[in-house]
Amino acid sequence: MNGRRLAFALALAALAAPFVLEGNRFLAFVFGIVMINLLWASGMNLLYGFVGLMPLMFAGIAGIAAYAMVALTREAGWSFWLATPVAAVGAALVGVLLGLPSLRLKGFYFTLCSLVIQTVLTLAFTFFPRFTNGDTGLNQIAPPDGWGGVPLAGVWFDATLALVATLGVLLSAWIVQTRLGQRFIAIREDDVLAEVMGIDVVRNRIIAFAIVSIYAAVGGCFYASYVGFVSPRSFDVLTSLGIWLCVAFGGRGTIIGPIIGTVILAPIPYLLQELQAFKDVLSGVLIIVVTLVMPAGIYGEIMRRRALRTAVALRAQAAGDPAGATATPAVAAMPGTVDAGVAR
Repeated sequence: MNGRRLAFALALAALAAPFVLEGNRFLAFVFGIVMINLLWASGMNLLYGFVGLMPLMFAGIAGIAAYAMVALTREAGWSFWLATPVAAVGAALVGVLLGLPSLRLKGFYFTLCSLVIQTVLTLAFTFFPRFTNGDTGLNQIAPPDGWGGVPLAGVWFDATLALVATLGVLLSAWIVQTRLGQRFIAIREDDVLAEVMGIDVVRNRIIAFAIVSIYAAVGGCFYASYVGFVSPRSFDVLTSLGIWLCVAFGGRGTIIGPIIGTVILAPIPYLLQELQAFKDVLSGVLIIVVTLVMPAGIYGEIMRRRALRTAVALRAQAAGDPAGATATPAVAAMPGTVDAGVAR
């Protein structure tokens, strides 16, 4: 119930923020970028957090959709709202076809294979200027058309991004609660045991990857239209790593974690534009912190500590010592408590 209230409060804050920031266009633009990254992070969290696979080709799929949307709107004269779902489905199909061989792999091997695919896609964006204009990129990308043929811009575009990101988070939360989401978690915990129990591991990984590809593709279309410019650097491996860092830093395998990570990390490249070197160093430090110090992320660490306190209190009550409910140092002498807390 507390998680639902927190999610509801965050959704209200996201929908209200565009109108609060209307007077400061720079902060409003940063907010829009944060919402796009939140959509991406929610999608990656489904595969990385709940299935246990790290897709470094994520940005490449977003790039395919972005370039396809621009081509459909410019050359075919389609509306953004028609071109986006077509481009998203097409990019997701391409992503699934490219990732199909790697979905049979596990852990590091899948990550390495997806990194190779991402590199190939980045090279394709660069060396096929007929469609992408190469390193020069595509500029002056028109915003979506709004009501009455007026281009969607300003606060209403920001509000649209907030709505799309909120729906993306809610959709991921709903998927996790379904039988499909429970199969994802079973595969993450032990894919061999899941297969013994009758779960088709490869088939469910393909389904998860297709859903995640839709997230990436829709976010890519909105990014191109919102920023008005795309190039191969917009969808390279560093972009995929940035999205992964938002998920890992906030807390993978949770709904709130990617929100926290995105809100903290996504604005940094824009707020520290004059400190590019420091930004890169900060990103490296955060990766080290997430990997070594806080592998469960911020929200995961909060939940772990909360579970530890609850376990200590329950053990104290079982021992008939109410005063021991606050004896948190005793946790160190309780083997298995940490694993139980993470599982909760």
